[in-house]
Amino acid sequence: QVQLVESGGGLVQAGGSLKLSCTSSGRIFNMDVMSWFRQAPGKEREFVAAITWSDGGTYYGDSANGRLTISRDSAKNTGNLQMNSLKLEDTAVYYCAAKYGSRLLRVASAYDVWGQGTTVTVSS
Repeated sequence: QVQLVESGGGLVQAGGSLKLSCTSSGRIFNMDVMSWFRQAPGKEREFVAAITWSDGGTYYGDSANGRLTISRDSAKNTGNLQMNSLKLEDTAVYYCAAKYGSRLLRVASAYDVWGQGTTVTVSS
């Protein structure tokens, strides 16, 4: 059973940077995709970025806009999301998720495992 734990969230000023990490307690390498979603208050959960575990292929949502970079460390069973030039609208709870298969990777309901989320707050 794969379990995911996010870390790295916090309070940051607009224009600053944060690095989120997602650590798996199980055999994440048996899963095909690790992704990040986010959910702002009163809004639906939004796809941020995904990485295929086998070859490191990356996919980004519209919010990434060249500011976000997803990566993985296979040896540590960890996925990361580097966020630069943060904006007020990046404020949200960020969730790590993993799934089998590489289809529908932008669809939250297609994911098999979720972390508990980490909160990112961007202040002016």
